[in-house]
Amino acid sequence: MKEKRGFLEKIVVGVLALQGDVLEHRRALDLVGVKSKEVKVPSDLTSLDGLIIPGGESTTLSLLIELGGLFDVIGEKIAGGMPIFGTCAGLIMLSEEIIDGRSDQKSFEVFELSVRRNGYGRQLDSFEAPIELNGTSPPNFPGVFIRAPAVVSLGSKVEVLGKVVKDESPVLIRQGRILGATFHPELTDDLRVHELFISMIEEV
Repeated sequence: MKEKRGFLEKIVVGVLALQGDVLEHRRALDLVGVKSKEVKVPSDLTSLDGLIIPGGESTTLSLLIELGGLFDVIGEKIAGGMPIFGTCAGLIMLSEEIIDGRSDQKSFEVFELSVRRNGYGRQLDSFEAPIELNGTSPPNFPGVFIRAPAVVSLGSKVEVLGKVVKDESPVLIRQGRILGATFHPELTDDLRVHELFISMIEEV
């Protein structure tokens, strides 16, 4: 246990701090036992063990990443095998295909899946629903969906780790060292999704 704690204390996870639940993700990481830092400019990506791309408005997020000179640098980190966790708009930014996206909207195109922006409706259609997480106890995770994207199709390399209990739609997915959630785990007190991401860093 002492060795495990010592390893966690050496991990530093960046949280892209352009919009979205930056403080909430950093709080969750702190509770898990790892250090975090905000990423606003390319130099902030130095010496990180992983990166979280939070939610927000995906077209705006795409523009801010491009304007900040971060797009190519993050792309290089992904290509180099850095573990990445995208939530809501962050998942959209990682997806190969964005349905109902703007023509000038960019993504890193590394997640073999298609997502639909605002797949569950607009802001007024936000909701909470229990999520069944694979191999965890208790089985259900409190899912918070805010203008959430919907997964339309998955590639053969994508593993489904969590589904909405009601209709079994995939909402937590993994492909190699990339983790994606259509919901907002940082808005709950349940740390299992963030712990899962940290376990991916430990695998590297």
